[in-house]
Amino acid sequence: MGAAANNHEEESSPFLPAAAVGAAVPADEKPPQAPAPAQEATRFYADGVPVVMGEPVAAHAIPRESWNSGILSCLGRNDEFCSSDLEVCLLGSVAPCVLYGSNVERLAAGQTTFANSCLPYTGLFMLGNSLFGWNCLAPWFSHPTRTAIRRRYNLEGSFEAFTRQCGCQVEDEERLEHLEVACDLATHYLCHPCALCQEGRELRRRVPHPGFNNGRSVFVMMPPMEQTMGRGM
Repeated sequence: MGAAANNHEEESSPFLPAAAVGAAVPADEKPPQAPAPAQEATRFYADGVPVVMGEPVAAHAIPRESWNSGILSCLGRNDEFCSSDLEVCLLGSVAPCVLYGSNVERLAAGQTTFANSCLPYTGLFMLGNSLFGWNCLAPWFSHPTRTAIRRRYNLEGSFEAFTRQCGCQVEDEERLEHLEVACDLATHYLCHPCALCQEGRELRRRVPHPGFNNGRSVFVMMPPMEQTMGRGM
């Protein structure tokens, strides 16, 4: 009767844990737990540059590229659309306003026109030469284009190249960018025609001219011919 009473108590207690019924489990032995799944890093992209959240940024730092040509490399290979580096050199020496307008037109990719860049540059070029005897006003207007090219294509700036050769390095990215902008302005002031030519060569090798179709075939639909109604033979 006693054993039956014990079994009856165990059966009539639904709130008892399963370990209480049957053999007892030792306290120091715990069931193995499944390992927690590793948290995957969330990746985003901004202007083609990966931005990683959940992982250290330094581990995914993209090294900067070098310019396609040096600032004094006036002569070079032919471009894709029958325009050589010699043409860029002649435009930078004789008509820098035309070269600057072409560079901005390529960089903006149809968002602005050639005249919107060429005409203001021409006015500043003529004003600087008439008042001060040299082109001292146009570099203030044109140097942001060099900064925009360097940022878009992740190119190495003049200050970073100089510090790399000297074995120094600036860790603060914001301070480095301020120094690079100052170097862009100094490059346009000290070597303005050469800076325009270097930017022109870089853009011609990376961006097709927006006025041309870059050799792609165009499908042209012809309208139907005029039809007349007639009696069949």
